[in-house]
Amino acid sequence: MIRLLDFIFALIGLTCFFPVFIILVIIGFFDSGSPVFRQERVGKNKKTFTLFKFRTMTVNTASVASHLASSSAITPFGNFLRKTKLDELPQLWNVLMGEMSLVGPRPNLLNQEELIQARDSLGVYDVLPGITGLAQVNNIDMSTPSLLAETDAKMLASLTLNDYFKYIIMTLTGSGSGDAVKPK
Repeated sequence: MIRLLDFIFALIGLTCFFPVFIILVIIGFFDSGSPVFRQERVGKNKKTFTLFKFRTMTVNTASVASHLASSSAITPFGNFLRKTKLDELPQLWNVLMGEMSLVGPRPNLLNQEELIQARDSLGVYDVLPGITGLAQVNNIDMSTPSLLAETDAKMLASLTLNDYFKYIIMTLTGSGSGDAVKPK
């Protein structure tokens, strides 16, 4: 049921937001020269996939978790994208392709070994990663790997269709601040 909802909502989102995508790509091109960001992430069953987002940091920023990146790397347009969460829109493609769900644990980087271990021990990789979830709406990011893994496992153990919609609505209405970038 969830996969069907993911597919329908991703298809509707990609179709309805297509004009917004075009505008964001054009502005992003002028902002950074490379508006779409691609990065390998850990997905279901620890299989890697390419995650798509709108670029919010300069092109030469190191591939590290957001909390380890310098806030000076965020472009002016990237700051807007992060605040409005529009940087996440391209992940609807990942949802449509079956690599992600709308709701699930955020996919981590391949080099986040502590988080990978914690999530693996709790069975978090048994499901598709998501765009949002319990951790995101509660401002728990990848800077606290154990807490994040525990929160993800808690969400997965009790996730209902009602929760699925609740987390999506909470995200769309501004709950959670996304991945924190610490000032350097």
